[in-house]
Amino acid sequence: MTEREKMINGALYDPSDPELEQLRLNARKLARKYNRTDEDQPEEQAEILRKLLPATKQFPYLQAPVYFDYGCNTYFGKYSSANFNFTCLDVCEVHIGDNVMIGPNVTLATPMHPLLPEERNIQKREDGSIYNLEYAKPITIKDNCWLASNVVVCGGVTIGEGCVIGAGSVVTRDIPPYSLAAGNPCRVIRQITEKDRMETAICQD
Repeated sequence: MTEREKMINGALYDPSDPELEQLRLNARKLARKYNRTDEDQPEEQAEILRKLLPATKQFPYLQAPVYFDYGCNTYFGKYSSANFNFTCLDVCEVHIGDNVMIGPNVTLATPMHPLLPEERNIQKREDGSIYNLEYAKPITIKDNCWLASNVVVCGGVTIGEGCVIGAGSVVTRDIPPYSLAAGNPCRVIRQITEKDRMETAICQD
């Protein structure tokens, strides 16, 4: 199994592997190039996203600046968007559904590190070169979610359809569908129901 295959499958892997180093370099170069474009350059932005997000068929609206570890491990659905400073550490796959709204300064972080320091620390090969081992867990954000400003989603989390995650939340465990959730760690406050419909509230007034 290659280091890339280990990485995608959630096994311990060596991020100094030359293939992975090249993929990260490519993604970061493309992100920096994208970050130098403006909203009135849609063709240039689309051309960059074709290379940065090759697994995505319909590109999201991404307000620069954006940051990706790999890009090729992130899958966006239709009509999704992310505001300023979207950071996607897509060591494992990141699946973002349709109509997902991502606020400013949101981080999706799939990487994990061993808890024991002797497994986490820098190690030396016989030839004197150094390396460390890490692993990752995937992130899934289902359709019709809104992640407000400064949300952090940790590896291994699935956010169910129709959820709203409050500003500043750190999501460490799965959130069931149609939940209003917030906090550090993020917890479900209540379910989102028809009583939350704005049109209904306006009519009642």
